[in-house]
Amino acid sequence: MTTSTAPPATEQFARVLRHEHRADPYPHYARMLDRRVSRLDDGSWLVSGYQEIRQLLHDPRTSADRLDPQNTTPKAARSLLLQDPPFHDQLRRVVTQEFIPRIMGMRDHLGELVARLLDAHISAGPGELDVVADLAYPLPVTVICELLGVPTEDEPLFGSLARRLTRGLDPVDTQTEEELRELDRARGELVHYLEGLIARRRSDPGDDLLSGLMFHQDPDDVLDPVQLRVTLGLLLIAGHETTVNLIANGTLALLRHPDVLARLRTDPDLATPLVEEVLRHDPPVQMSGRSALADIDIAGTTIPRGSRIRLMLAAGNRDATRFDYPGRFVPDRRDNAHLGFGGGIHYCVGATLARAEAQIALTALARRLQEPRLVDDPPPYRENAILRGPERLPVAFARLDPDHTPAR
Repeated sequence: MTTSTAPPATEQFARVLRHEHRADPYPHYARMLDRRVSRLDDGSWLVSGYQEIRQLLHDPRTSADRLDPQNTTPKAARSLLLQDPPFHDQLRRVVTQEFIPRIMGMRDHLGELVARLLDAHISAGPGELDVVADLAYPLPVTVICELLGVPTEDEPLFGSLARRLTRGLDPVDTQTEEELRELDRARGELVHYLEGLIARRRSDPGDDLLSGLMFHQDPDDVLDPVQLRVTLGLLLIAGHETTVNLIANGTLALLRHPDVLARLRTDPDLATPLVEEVLRHDPPVQMSGRSALADIDIAGTTIPRGSRIRLMLAAGNRDATRFDYPGRFVPDRRDNAHLGFGGGIHYCVGATLARAEAQIALTALARRLQEPRLVDDPPPYRENAILRGPERLPVAFARLDPDHTPAR
């Protein structure tokens, strides 16, 4: 019998959060799987096994509210991501009814947007582009602005707010006092911006998603002003932040696996399973949270009622009891039921759109970039541990072909 030399769970979790490990946190996630459910020193519980995470995502005895004693926001005014039934069900129903019909049939438009962004860098000779700044960020931002009816000239403002606010998703003890003050300022600025946007749309409604949310056809589901503002803020930020990381992480995977890049260049159908593998192998959302509404028996232990639970999605996605060769990037992996979009009643509302954006963007990069290579490997990463992705992703190329160039 061997004795595990893995460090305590609290130290494992701390290592994942350290920015020095942001480029490759996966060895630390792998060590978490030695203990699939562990108690941290702060009393919260770390869950890393695939089956255990999936069980808790679907367990009605868990709450997305996370029972934060410092959160004094009324339940009805909290984000969809932090809601439980019945408020969650009402909000999700309204958002789904207004959002899904508007994204159907968008693939041609997404292709046009990707082509336009890459056309700005067409070169008959060597060149360079930053995949984050030049494609992965502007694509989903443009799309969510169009869907919501947000003026494109407002993008720099809410883009800055999004970057500041997403840092607040990370554990408080990883943030400086100045970052916490900046977070409060950003929240106030976002409220001010959204209230102005809603007021303008109320007097001049259109056929956009914001107007649909404001004037929903079912009077029983009309959102009150606070719910509307919170939901709009969530869609603005969540509608692009995770997709930025998905496209950037997918580009990294392609450039680190030239054989896969070559396959995608000639077989665009590979994009569908490939994006699913990116979501498993290098997910844009690395962890999530719940709280226990009752004692929960799991993996030979009991998580007591009232406990906070940290669901390590990135660890579960590399669980060898669920996935063969979990550390390998297998673009056509079968039975790839990953945790990249969460699960249960909180499964990502925008998953269909994010998949389409990533599939189209990665296919275009593979087809149009000739002899691409990473300028920096690993690239510089954002501070965020939960929404993990490169800050910049410079890619050098021998040539960037026009969109009509036949696949090679």
